[in-house]
Amino acid sequence: MTPDNDPSPPPFGTFAPNAAQSLVIRLAHGSGLKRGAFRPMLTRALNLLRAGPVDVGYQGANFRLYHQVSATERGAVFNPDYNREELDFLRSHLPAGGVAVDVGANVGTFALPLARHVGPDGLVIAIEPHPVTHARLRFNRDASGLSQVRLVAAAAGDSDGEVMIETDGDNLGASHIVVGTAGADAFKVPSMRLQAILDQAGATRVDVLKIDVEGFEDRVLISFFRDAPAALWPRAVVIEHLSRDEWRQDCLADMISRGYREVGRTRSNTLLVRG
Repeated sequence: MTPDNDPSPPPFGTFAPNAAQSLVIRLAHGSGLKRGAFRPMLTRALNLLRAGPVDVGYQGANFRLYHQVSATERGAVFNPDYNREELDFLRSHLPAGGVAVDVGANVGTFALPLARHVGPDGLVIAIEPHPVTHARLRFNRDASGLSQVRLVAAAAGDSDGEVMIETDGDNLGASHIVVGTAGADAFKVPSMRLQAILDQAGATRVDVLKIDVEGFEDRVLISFFRDAPAALWPRAVVIEHLSRDEWRQDCLADMISRGYREVGRTRSNTLLVRG
């Protein structure tokens, strides 16, 4: 497996699925095996056929996916419709040349398809603090030729400074900000207010925002909507609600009080529009 900190990783296509792996992926795409419960089994099958990442396309962008250690990356490998409902919702509110913000961008499974949608005159701000995941995001952006994606190697939060992050178990995609006692493997990363990130990127408006930060959504959004000018408030929002029990304040209720309305809900996310 190629190391994530390799300053000159092999070019995209080096880890294209071999014939047997391609067959497994096609079988998953065309059947109920693409569902989440079957993906760990499929990952083991791919790994037996050849260990390491796979270089594949997803939603019009190029990805090197380390499916063994990330549920998000498994989803993108085995399910061509992974997050499609959320992506289609965001794209429906995002014009060509528009501005999208992805808070908790992971390896880019939202940011890069949205960048394809806005085109070269648009802007996607992809915020991802974990250094390994950020390196994968950078590789995928460059492999896709999407220079309109601006990468931010920091955690979005309610203050500028530093926070601790850690990963539970083997799912790198579930890395999260520590709000209690840090584990032995936790480490510091920079933290910035969302408004400061937007100002630094030169964004004067936000068309759509997606946020998935494992229970830290309220710390990011409450302070943003309290302090940022209304001109920066996004027209449409996708927010993960799976960890809402960890919120100190109900950021969904806060957004609704500010004129947003809920227009849809998936298993993992709530969809809102402004006005």
